[in-house]
Amino acid sequence: MEKRILGLDPGLAILGFGAITCTQSSTKVQHTTVNMLDFGIIRTSADAEMGQRLCTLFDDLHALIEELQPDLVAIEKLFFYRMSSTILVAQARGVLILVLGQRRLPYVEFTPAQIKQALTGYGNADKSEVQEAVARELDLDKIPKPDDAADALAVALTASYQM
Repeated sequence: MEKRILGLDPGLAILGFGAITCTQSSTKVQHTTVNMLDFGIIRTSADAEMGQRLCTLFDDLHALIEELQPDLVAIEKLFFYRMSSTILVAQARGVLILVLGQRRLPYVEFTPAQIKQALTGYGNADKSEVQEAVARELDLDKIPKPDDAADALAVALTASYQM
């Protein structure tokens, strides 16, 4: 049985995405194989007005979901560190949740600490440790770039561990 998981790292300027497939063996011993399907970013221009940027996210997310056909979406929960950027991310996140609702796609959310714990065994791991874990878990020769895409793959992997 194969399941596609789309991980999303929400942002207004850059929204990272990473898609994986999880295949469970049908033998008596439960074994799950995880493979990377795709990763990248959706970028909006800082020069565009806010409404246009949100429309870009809306349209590009619909196209991405149409292309990847995920069974589950995993989202990094909003992390509060600077009020101005938190509001922008919250607006982008609202568009993301709207698209998922329109598509009737189930989703799960994880805090940054939950993602770090799942991938490294340590909830306060630094970004490089998480990125190395992503490359290792997906048997990649190098860490996916940009960082937003690697973060999205980390979110998708975290969801796969919950299966």
